Amino acid sequence: MAKQTTTWQEKFEDFFVKLPSLPKNWQQVLVKITPFFALIFGILGVLGGLAGLGIFSVFSPFLMGTGMNSVGGTFLGMLAAVVASALLLAAFPGTRMKKMQGWNMLFWSEVASLLSAFLSYSFVGGMIGAFIGFYILYQIKPYYK
Repeated sequence: MAKQTTTWQEKFEDFFVKLPSLPKNWQQVLVKITPFFALIFGILGVLGGLAGLGIFSVFSPFLMGTGMNSVGGTFLGMLAAVVASALLLAAFPGTRMKKMQGWNMLFWSEVASLLSAFLSYSFVGGMIGAFIGFYILYQIKPYYK
């Protein structure tokens, strides 16, 4: 019996391909603006995330003194958000040239964003955001080679 391996991307694709498609002209517009959204939100996310981590590091001892038990999870969530933003920045050149490598970076950025939401105890918002993000990603995937 041959072992069948499937990646996360293939498992997600099986689900998202079954959903209704966006009109082709919307897909084309999304493909054109995706690199610039990745660049802008990547820069803002990295700068904001690093500033947030610095502020959080200063105030975390005071938060722990108040009995807040989620300080470690919140810190890891913020760290995952910075990683997601860095992956957006890394995706910029590939998405601009419509290469699959850029799309893959967007995929892993979305995974890191979902992880960040879960670590920050934002389950519902994280799931809704991830669903929308993955839906859009799989709508524009055919444009990347």
